Amino acid sequence: MAHNPGFLNLVNDAKSRVKEIDIKGYKQMVEAGEPHILVDTREESEWTAGHVKGAVHLSKGVIERDVETKIPDKNTKMVLYCGGGFRSALAADNLQKMGYTSVISLDGGWRAYTQAGLPVER
Repeated sequence: MAHNPGFLNLVNDAKSRVKEIDIKGYKQMVEAGEPHILVDTREESEWTAGHVKGAVHLSKGVIERDVETKIPDKNTKMVLYCGGGFRSALAADNLQKMGYTSVISLDGGWRAYTQAGLPVER
């Protein structure tokens, strides 16, 4: 998908402050049993079409409003994903501004996850 320059500038600015992990690193994290919550930041229609098994859904539109209710411990390790890693980076940046200390954006997002053949729910 081709993104507009203003959006890309915003994403790149957020990515300068956000920790990212690629799908290989995420698989290693899971295999090592590192405790974390996987958060799907995609829209409701995307979630309904398929999502990572065990993920929590907090779309980009509501994550800042609802995260403190769903994940009150601000030291909880969270890995956020979206379609390709752009919206999740924006959300991760905002969560850090809210005081969350261990937020990671999954670079490549849902596309990388499914291309790796990892388990999904529909």
